[in-house]
Amino acid sequence: MWRSRRLSILVTCLLLAFVQVSSEDPELGSVRVVFQTNYGDIEFGFFPSVAPKTVDHIFKLVRLGCYNTNHFFRVDKGFVAQVADVLGGRTAPLNEEQREEAAKTIIGEFSSVKHVRGILSMGRYADPNSAQSSFSILLGDAPHLDGQYAIFGRVTKGDDTLRKLEQLPTRREGIFVMPTERITILSTYFYDTKVESCEAERSILKRRLIASAIEIEKQRMKCFP
Repeated sequence: MWRSRRLSILVTCLLLAFVQVSSEDPELGSVRVVFQTNYGDIEFGFFPSVAPKTVDHIFKLVRLGCYNTNHFFRVDKGFVAQVADVLGGRTAPLNEEQREEAAKTIIGEFSSVKHVRGILSMGRYADPNSAQSSFSILLGDAPHLDGQYAIFGRVTKGDDTLRKLEQLPTRREGIFVMPTERITILSTYFYDTKVESCEAERSILKRRLIASAIEIEKQRMKCFP
């Protein structure tokens, strides 16, 4: 009986641990996006299993070049660095396709994933389904945001850049802490880690095949002169 009880407790603990890991550490997709700012690069990946509609929307905005010449309008040290809505944040004009996509609103895909440093979380108005193109990069833990804003990705490289942004002088306007200097997203690009990995593996395989072919030819010449 005691053994059965211990087994039951162990199974329960394992299930709780699994739930915690699955809710707090979702798997990143293979796509990586890089924002090249005037203070350094920031790279991030997406959580397609957590917020598929949000990921599709943001990635399309990236592919269309909508974030180029946009900026971080808010940097609140230890809290968030927030990217401006592209409809009003860019210095370059939007073309029709960019404007159409940027004007779309996305349903609030709220989840159990926690707001901790490095997480990407959509901005919105009071309407939970009003997110468009503005999003925040968390600069610290913010549990009061959990379940209220759609998390869709995580920073994979560039924490050094985020720390530079946190050191910039700021001013307060209402609830917002804003940098006194413009933090411009000069350009953006994206790549797929699976493709990069496949290219490397293909190169290794090609070298091995060539080496094998040379060895086979040596054996052929030796045995069948």
